[in-house]
Amino acid sequence: MLKYDREQVMRIIPQRDPILLIDSVEELDPGNSITATFFVHPDMAIFQGHFPGNPILPGVYTVESAAQATSLLFLSLDRYSGKLPLFCGIDNVRFLRKIKPGDTITLKGSLLSENTEKAIVKSHVEVFNGDEKAALVDVTLAIR
Repeated sequence: MLKYDREQVMRIIPQRDPILLIDSVEELDPGNSITATFFVHPDMAIFQGHFPGNPILPGVYTVESAAQATSLLFLSLDRYSGKLPLFCGIDNVRFLRKIKPGDTITLKGSLLSENTEKAIVKSHVEVFNGDEKAALVDVTLAIR
């Protein structure tokens, strides 16, 4: 199993601050499974408006972190290395628990399908806040 720190993550996926939402990869089996983490920093600008006095990480950030985990899962393969991952779809999204400033989320993703001819990949990602499942999402990416 491979492990990556934030600098190594940035060598694989194109996102950068303020939208880079993966801090580390704890386990990676390229093309099969990934476990990644993200610390929800209390100083993120989004918390100024979502929601004042009761900050919660917006669901779109949770979905984006799942897409970035999926990107890492596939861009770590030689056939996709250096390519651009583009959102094609999100399915079966469920938000189960709040994610607040100061939380560290863990994203556990696994391959659902891959069409190598069209370079379309799909994964299922479970997002955990501590030991509790916070969200579920199926992510589809076109790798160009």
